[in-house]
Amino acid sequence: MAKILVVDDSSTVRDEVAGFLKKSGLDVATAVDGKDGLEKIKADPSLRLVVCDVNMPNMDGLTMVEKVRGELGNKMINVIMLTTESSPAMKERGKAAGVKGWIVKPFKGEAVLETFKKLAM
Repeated sequence: MAKILVVDDSSTVRDEVAGFLKKSGLDVATAVDGKDGLEKIKADPSLRLVVCDVNMPNMDGLTMVEKVRGELGNKMINVIMLTTESSPAMKERGKAAGVKGWIVKPFKGEAVLETFKKLAM
């Protein structure tokens, strides 16, 4: 079972982030949007870290996080938003939902690898 879930509607970003993390020795799964991510979180209790985009079809990333915390009652999973979104209002909503960090794209793997490893344990 995976320890990290990468949720992004862009296959390019999803593959880049997941590929980097896998090459770094981490167990990674992927989801194509918030709805898919929520289902994978429900199905895999071993997940410890979610790296998630904000703006996606079907269900955005912040709604997904709110559902993980509210409906699932899961306070243990760590969430990092990886997005082009940088508005203070979005960041506040993320913080209120329990998001641990906010990274503005593009993804720079080496800069966050150690943090991701710690959050995935």
